[in-house]
Amino acid sequence: MTDISSILQGGYNHPTSRLWQSERSLRKASLMYPIFITDIPDAEENISSLPGQKRRWGINKLEGFLKPLVEKGLKSLILFGVPTSGKDATGSKADDPDGPVILAIKLIRNKFPELFIACDVCLCEYTDHGHCGYLNEDGTIDNLASVKRIAEVAIKYAKADMMDGRIKAIKESLIREKLGNKVLLMSYSAKFASSFYGPFREAANSAPTFGDRKCYQLPPNARGLARRAI
Repeated sequence: MTDISSILQGGYNHPTSRLWQSERSLRKASLMYPIFITDIPDAEENISSLPGQKRRWGINKLEGFLKPLVEKGLKSLILFGVPTSGKDATGSKADDPDGPVILAIKLIRNKFPELFIACDVCLCEYTDHGHCGYLNEDGTIDNLASVKRIAEVAIKYAKADMMDGRIKAIKESLIREKLGNKVLLMSYSAKFASSFYGPFREAANSAPTFGDRKCYQLPPNARGLARRAI
């Protein structure tokens, strides 16, 4: 396989992603709207920690919500799946073809084909323990098993983060599936253990049931570690 660091086409295959490659620009198209999709079709719930925002949208409500935003100039969004049932230790529902994210991708592609769609490829919303991957017996992250599973989920999203090695594994999987020049990977290369994620964890219902994520997210003041991660 060709060295994946030399394969760049996926990063500029969409007009919005090409715009993002421009230097020193900030405009509406530079912003990405987070959408939390639940498996309750008619859901429309508020987020207490994000006043004025909705917490969870059901698939039946999504088109009506997005239409005025697209008319105002929305160019891109990022989808977070929020299942209300079926969570387990391995996040097995993360790539369910009838799950909220895959259904949302298909709907948006049909109704708003010009929108740039990003997906949060993580397992924390789908695991019953709320951590971002598979766990060892002592509660620490099993990195290799987690990366393999996350790459499987990414392929399912591409057809319709964060942990060491996952971007490489996802990109290699995309290339094997002939999708390497069609999908842009946006890496959370330096993801900090920050309280700013609090509202998102409430919205995605993905807070850990025990401990925290400080063993695999960076200390906020660790500039050296952040540079190494990037």
